[in-house]
Amino acid sequence: MCLMVGAPGAGKTMLARRLPTILPPMTEEEALEVTKIYSISGLLQGRHGIMAERPFRSPHHTVSQSALIGGGSIPRPGEVTLSHHGVLFLDELPEFSRSALEVLRQPLEDGMVTISRVQASLTYPARFILVAAQNPCPCGFWGEEDQLHQCTCRPGDIARYQKKISGPLLDRIDIQIHVPRLQYQEMKSRKREESSASIRQRVVAARQIQRERLKGTHLFCNASMGRREVKACCPLTPQAEALLEKYFVNLGLSARSHDRIIKVARTIADLAGSQEITALHLGEAIQLRTSIQG
Repeated sequence: MCLMVGAPGAGKTMLARRLPTILPPMTEEEALEVTKIYSISGLLQGRHGIMAERPFRSPHHTVSQSALIGGGSIPRPGEVTLSHHGVLFLDELPEFSRSALEVLRQPLEDGMVTISRVQASLTYPARFILVAAQNPCPCGFWGEEDQLHQCTCRPGDIARYQKKISGPLLDRIDIQIHVPRLQYQEMKSRKREESSASIRQRVVAARQIQRERLKGTHLFCNASMGRREVKACCPLTPQAEALLEKYFVNLGLSARSHDRIIKVARTIADLAGSQEITALHLGEAIQLRTSIQG
């Protein structure tokens, strides 16, 4: 789960839309689950066969709570279920209603959502990657000031805007990063960047390492690990352990934050082909979680 904070035009939406292109292809089982969901939702018109591409859903910030989480007099899957095995992108996160955002806490924690009605109670799968984006302030330019862009917001306005996202919800977001605006020289650079196909190969290799590590369990990736698996599968070097203790105390991290940082560090180590989590891997995970704080 990732939150990107940056000025308008920094490329947050583009990055979110590229995410499915670097994720591993869906397994046959995943594809069948997604196809069933879209079939009962009446969204398979014009499609033939099973869905092979991971879903990418981007509801507008005016979406209702029932449309986001699911519901209705005859309960139907909401956006969180339509994003199953894919990506749910929430642009302009603070503009969503507080009630709509708070109901995300159950599916983010459990990977499913339960809708209760008088006639029946239904449970839908909702294991998705949440990607959110927001400006740093109402006008969008706080911290990005230059000769052409000056923040016009008062300190109180900035504080109220940033507090629209509750602490418990932020605590469930593994990666919280600042996305700076591109400079002209960067846009005109001819430097060849790594392609999505190349990145996807590394992601697939790391995911295979995780499947082998978690063989014999119902889990398939680092993000799905609980406290028991974190203790068993995420050995820290002494230097990494000391670094984590320092930041845990200084930042007042919760037990949930502690485990999520370790799981991100485990993934960084897997991408690097390392069996141990070193201080370098852990430091990067901490930075990815804390770069927009303070």
